[in-house]
Amino acid sequence: MSVPFLPADGVPTLVCEHCGRHFPTSTPRTRCDCDHLVSLLHPRPHLPASALRQRFEARLGVVGGAERSGVWRYRELVFPVTDLRPLTWPEGNTPLLHHPALAVWAGVRRLRIKHEGLNPTGSFKDRGMTVGITQARRVGASAVACASTGNTAASLAAYASAAGLRSVVLLPAGRVAAGKLDQARAYGATILSVGGDFDAALALLTASAERLGLYLLNSINPFRIEGQKTIVLELLQQYRWRPPDWIVFPAGNLGNTAAFGKALREAVALGLIDRPPRLAAVQAAGAAPFAQSFRDGFAHRHRVQAETVATAIRIGNPASYERAVRSIRETDGVVIAVPDEEILEAKRAVDGAGVGCESASAASLAGLRRLVRDGTVDPDQAVAVVLTGHFLKEPSPPGHDGADGLPVVEGVEDLEAILAEGGP
Repeated sequence: MSVPFLPADGVPTLVCEHCGRHFPTSTPRTRCDCDHLVSLLHPRPHLPASALRQRFEARLGVVGGAERSGVWRYRELVFPVTDLRPLTWPEGNTPLLHHPALAVWAGVRRLRIKHEGLNPTGSFKDRGMTVGITQARRVGASAVACASTGNTAASLAAYASAAGLRSVVLLPAGRVAAGKLDQARAYGATILSVGGDFDAALALLTASAERLGLYLLNSINPFRIEGQKTIVLELLQQYRWRPPDWIVFPAGNLGNTAAFGKALREAVALGLIDRPPRLAAVQAAGAAPFAQSFRDGFAHRHRVQAETVATAIRIGNPASYERAVRSIRETDGVVIAVPDEEILEAKRAVDGAGVGCESASAASLAGLRRLVRDGTVDPDQAVAVVLTGHFLKEPSPPGHDGADGLPVVEGVEDLEAILAEGGP
C-alpha cells in the first residue's frame, strides 16, 4: 500500500491519479484534462507518527478555534495550508458506540458503531463540506452547487449560508426525503428538480458548472474527499490506533469508499497504524453497480437504473468508481449488495436499540450480518460499522417524495434561465 507524498517542504497540489498531471489548488477543477478525477496531494508531515498521534490527542481538549473540529483536528492530513481560515461549526467528534443487542443481531462479538448522523446537519456530509466550502472561499467562489439525493443538499446549504455564499441544489425527481429537503430550503438554497435520477442531475451540473460560475461540491470535489477521510482518522484514534479488522459502510456515489481508502493509505504510510482494516462497501440490491463490478473482478464498470428505498445510496453510475476500486483492492476489501427488505429489517434493529438512523445507513449493518452468515467476517473479529445519517432525515415513510412541486430543469439552458432570474 504505497502512497505518494510531496516532500515535507512542498505545497499541496492537485494530481490526476490516472496520468499524473499536477494542478495548483487555486483551480476550481475536479477533473484532469484526460477526464479523470483529481485528488489532493499533501506534503509529508514533518512529525513522526508518535508526535502526530500526540498532537491529535492534545487537540481533543480544545474548546475554541478550528481544531476543536473532528475534521480540522487532523489538518496536517487534510489541508496543511498555514493561512487557511476554515469554515467550521464544528463538525465531527461523533461517538463510537457499543450496543450489545446490535452485536448479537449482526452475529459478531466485538462491534462498534460510528454514528455520523450526529454531525451538525445530521449526516457525514458535513465533514467534507467544511473543507469544500473553505476551499470555495479560498478560490473566490460566489456560488456553490451540488446534485443530491438530500444529505449533500442540506449540508451544502447550511455551510454556504454560514459562509455568505449562494447555494444551488439539483435534486432527482422522485423519492427525496422531505426532512432533507426541508433543511436545504430552510438554509436558503435555490432548489430545482431534474427530470431524471441523481446521475442525470450530476451530469447536468457537471456540464454547466463552469459556464454558470458555480463551484461544484459533490464528492467528486477533491476537498470533499479530504474531509470525509477524517471519519476513518477519528475512528482509528478512538480505537487508540489499533485498527479493527473491518470497517463496514453504505456505498452509493463511492465518495466514502474513495476517502476511506485514501485515509488508510496515508495512515499506514505515515506509521500511524501498522495495517489497514478491510473495507466492506454495502450497496442496496436495486442500486448495486459497484457490487456487480466487484463480482467480475472489476473487469467492467457497470451502470444500472437505480431503485431502492434507501434514497441516499440510490445511484446507478457512481462518480468515484476508479478511486473506490483502488480502495477495495488495497485493503483486500469486499463489496456486497443487500435487498431493501434486509435494509429495513436492519433499520428496525438500529431504531429499536435506541440508536436510530436513516434507511441507507442501515445497509451497513444489514451487510455485516450477511458477511457473517456467508463466512466472510468471523464472529470473533473486531468490526466498526458506519451509520451515515440521522433517524430524523426520514420522518416520512420510505418512498415519500419531498421534491413534489419544485421547478423542473431539463438542460443547461433551463438552469441558466432560472438562475439568471434569481431562482424560484
